[in-house]
Amino acid sequence: MPELSVAVAARLASTIAAPLDPASADAPLILHWPGRRLLVQRGDTELAVRDLDEGGTETHFPAPWPRGYGSVTVSPTGDVAVFAGVHALRAVDSTGAVRWEIRHGCWSSAVCTEAHASFSEYADDYHHGQADTGSAAFSSDGKLLWAHIRSYEGRDITEEWLILDPVDGTVLTRAATMTVGSGSFHFPHPDPAFMGLTVGEGEEDSPVLWGHWDGAKLTVQRFDEQVLLAVSPSGEHFLTTDPGQWALYLHRAEDGMELRRLNAEDAVPPPSSEDDRVFWDYEAAFPYEDTAVVGTEYYAEVPRHWLVHPRTMALGGRIAYPFPVSGSPRSAGQGIWYTVSKDQTTLHLWRLQDAR
Repeated sequence: MPELSVAVAARLASTIAAPLDPASADAPLILHWPGRRLLVQRGDTELAVRDLDEGGTETHFPAPWPRGYGSVTVSPTGDVAVFAGVHALRAVDSTGAVRWEIRHGCWSSAVCTEAHASFSEYADDYHHGQADTGSAAFSSDGKLLWAHIRSYEGRDITEEWLILDPVDGTVLTRAATMTVGSGSFHFPHPDPAFMGLTVGEGEEDSPVLWGHWDGAKLTVQRFDEQVLLAVSPSGEHFLTTDPGQWALYLHRAEDGMELRRLNAEDAVPPPSSEDDRVFWDYEAAFPYEDTAVVGTEYYAEVPRHWLVHPRTMALGGRIAYPFPVSGSPRSAGQGIWYTVSKDQTTLHLWRLQDAR
């Protein structure tokens, strides 16, 4: 059994109040690209976006459908929101005006081949209300939009990864994902030509797709039974775990090669003698080139966060916070990570104590 590691002090960089009432909104999160960070919170009727780098400007986008019907992303400049819904991708500005819309196959588990034109047509349908979700994300320069959608070929479900021009929604290229996902998450790369995608397919399957667009051809690498956690600040590496949460894997972004791994049971002691094994969390932060912050027991009253050295995949110690935190550590850009308070009203941004 591994011994307890030394404590590594975290310093509070800032505290940010969530813009929306958690009773009618999802937990706030931070979208980030090189030199740009946006706080985003999805409510039942609106999307709140706060610029964390340019004067704290806050923008509210009217939502085209309730928050339980899909996901949403925002452009790096914060002027366009793209709602990835059950039946459509819809880009809107802060007034709610539709810039463009692309209809696609239904994310409902029940077979639905209708091209619904509006949310009102399926607002009261149980299966649409319990639908799976796709996702979308902007490239680091904001000039591309990557989107995971579902379509139909006859009565067969297919899923695709699209690259679009975010100005008018023109589809530049597409690739079959060969997945049947219940949800997906994008991970922008500092180089706008790259993007990562995790597609959740259940406990046993969860492939990572690593895409590269050279302006003419989309190349997609697939890593079965992997969950993408974070991309390094330079973009040279990315970190994954497996659906069983047994190990962390460091990959080279250029070609996806696994360089090394860190098994949880070899590195982290169980939280108590009654626990059989340790699980890495499905979320993590990669704030420094030589440092990742990865959690265990995100569900616990006091989760444990660990400093990991990716170059050696060695445990550097347990993160010591000045007050208790909740949930998993999440990336917030270079040199910083964040946690969300248990009541979802506050975000805390953190740095290592000895980091500038």
